[in-house]
Amino acid sequence: MNIKIVDHPLIKHKLTIMRRVDTGPKEFRELLKEITLLIGYEATRHIKLFETEIETPLEKTKGYFFNDKDVVIVPILRAGLGMSDGILQLLPNASVGHIGIYRDPESLQPVEYYAKLPKLNDSSLIFVLDPMLATGVSSAKAIEILKENNGKNIILVTLISSPEGVEFINKQHPEVIIYTASLDRKLNKKGYILPGLGDAGDRLFRTK
Repeated sequence: MNIKIVDHPLIKHKLTIMRRVDTGPKEFRELLKEITLLIGYEATRHIKLFETEIETPLEKTKGYFFNDKDVVIVPILRAGLGMSDGILQLLPNASVGHIGIYRDPESLQPVEYYAKLPKLNDSSLIFVLDPMLATGVSSAKAIEILKENNGKNIILVTLISSPEGVEFINKQHPEVIIYTASLDRKLNKKGYILPGLGDAGDRLFRTK
């Protein structure tokens, strides 16, 4: 499977608090941001660097930089919004696009209702943000939309993934690497991840 599980004590600790049914939206939002930042460190590990010469107070030396203007962050509305600030804390000059997709509760198929993207090119490094990789259909649809708009270098960043969702993404978009905090057990009959943490969007915005 093309997946990287970011195994870190702080992530495990924070994710445990997020899973608890009595964790409120304020704490849930803060923890999602913090975990996204921690996953982001790993997801950006292979970002392309360029060598440069700088001058310290004592002498000249080699340094390194990356072109953060080539980085594009694309949260899937609405729950992906809760991850944006975590990535933007690492990459404050990144461009931000938005894709609105919801999963039809009966068919479990993705329905696109919004897409606004910056101009993408061959150098664009795109991070798709989706807290829950459940069936995988929403993330797969978002990746498809990005490819239709010239997106090529795409990384999917999630909080919790199901084996079914990972398998679906690997089949539909085998070149896309998935970074996640946890690979959970399975999906239930309604397409929710078990043990999971419920509906991330509802918990973020207290809409249920």
